[in-house]
Amino acid sequence: MEGIRTFAEPCLGEGKLAATLMDAGFKCVHVGDIQTGQDALTDPRLDILDVDAIITNPPWSRHLLHPMIWRFIEIAPTWLLFDAAWAHTAQARPFLPFCSHIVSVGRVRWIDGTKWGGKDDAAWYRFEMAAVGPPKFYNPA
Repeated sequence: MEGIRTFAEPCLGEGKLAATLMDAGFKCVHVGDIQTGQDALTDPRLDILDVDAIITNPPWSRHLLHPMIWRFIEIAPTWLLFDAAWAHTAQARPFLPFCSHIVSVGRVRWIDGTKWGGKDDAAWYRFEMAAVGPPKFYNPA
């Protein structure tokens, strides 16, 4: 991820995404999760962060996801992992002008050690306030 040295992970969950990014040499400046009392929609610490990006796998429920997109892109460029089909819905329309990249990852195996994959296709979405033009689509498969 070009230009990113530091990141925040406000929807930490079990911490696997943050650990993977730190193992790859990125510096995590902030972690939080609703399970440990930090609500990504209201945590005031997010507002004062100095990070290159917010990178997280947010809740996929639209009533949480959509406000998170708006909040996060006011703080820093944001990479979010969620369902790939979202980009093809009417509800995505207000957000797409702020989406610079969509990177398809296909089906994600959410449970370690299982031979079964998920049934949902996922994608990484990059949002930023200064996005220009339609999103660039990448299918690395």
